[in-house]
Amino acid sequence: MGNYLIYLGLIILIPIWAQLKVKGTYNKYSKVPSSSRMTGAEVARRILDDNGLYHIHVEITKGYLSDHYDPRTKVVRLSSTNYHGHSLAATAVSAHEVGHAIQDQQDYAFFRFRHSLVPVANIGSNLSWVFIMIGIFAQVSGLLLLGIILMLGAVLFQVVTLPVEFNASNRAMDQVVSLGIISNSEERETKKVLNAAALTYVAAAAVAVLELVRLILIFTGMSRDD
Repeated sequence: MGNYLIYLGLIILIPIWAQLKVKGTYNKYSKVPSSSRMTGAEVARRILDDNGLYHIHVEITKGYLSDHYDPRTKVVRLSSTNYHGHSLAATAVSAHEVGHAIQDQQDYAFFRFRHSLVPVANIGSNLSWVFIMIGIFAQVSGLLLLGIILMLGAVLFQVVTLPVEFNASNRAMDQVVSLGIISNSEERETKKVLNAAALTYVAAAAVAVLELVRLILIFTGMSRDD
């Protein structure tokens, strides 16, 4: 029971800690204006054009930190605060999303792999727990195993997301530095924003792997009892 409470605490606290870290860092640097005074939309457009991605549009999207790149429609979508903002946070987030557009253009292997996993991950996320819960409560190891197999797709998606996000952040830093969008004195703060954002993906992957391991242990115990 004690070990389970520790595990439960971890899967609850890790994502909360990551979200607090992201919001705290973002809110702090959203109040720090960049020396270039460029808006997030201008930063995104500048990097896109410099990489020959004239066909990719930059649009506003609703929500808080809802920024993303859509590879299907070839659009970089920025939340209103980042689209209009002149802050270091807006610069970092906008450049990061354009980093994904550059990955798309250059056929970055992990980006392509993650994109191909989307339907598998969606199916796994939606169906796996049905079989897992029935398998555990009915003590049917075969159903539990089926749920674990379905869950593997979702877990793999979370793990593959890590190199995709870190690579996009590295590309973002290279672009804002080489194009003079930020000064040398702003590099450290910009990296802090990018690193904090990456924590959400690290936390999600860690929780997914922990849950998968727990279920595998339950399955092996159930199989021994059979």
